[in-house]
Amino acid sequence: MNRRQALTASVAAATAVTLGSAATAQSNDDQSQASLDTVMALMGAMGSGDMGAMADLMADDMVWLNAGDPTLPWIGPWDGKEAIFGFLGVFSENFQTTKWENTDVLASGDTVAIFGDMNGITTKSGQEIGDFTFALRAKVLDGQVVLWNWFEDSFAVSQAYHAK
Repeated sequence: MNRRQALTASVAAATAVTLGSAATAQSNDDQSQASLDTVMALMGAMGSGDMGAMADLMADDMVWLNAGDPTLPWIGPWDGKEAIFGFLGVFSENFQTTKWENTDVLASGDTVAIFGDMNGITTKSGQEIGDFTFALRAKVLDGQVVLWNWFEDSFAVSQAYHAK
């Protein structure tokens, strides 16, 4: 399976339904709404596996931060578009998203925060993680995402990944 197919398979099913309806932040100024639109467009592109749209929405020097158990192959800071695409390939080979639900979306200026619930299966063990929450802090500059700071229950994810 190539990287695009793997990314599409792991993300598309979980995000397509959630991202089908446009998110809007209440009482947003133009910059806040533009930032929110950019972040949601990037999520939508990830969900559909549209690598071209993803590349257009990502700054060349974008930083993707995933904190957590360093024994998980997708944990770490990823600097730059090429490194992020490499990370997404590794992630999609190791994690199958089975649930993705954005529950709260906030935007203020160049910053977007998204909170939600998700679930998945780690392909190494075949173990389902169980429902867990996530949070995202993203920053947008000149219509492109420059920061994607991802927070999740990496303990639960690590337990499932390393299950025997």
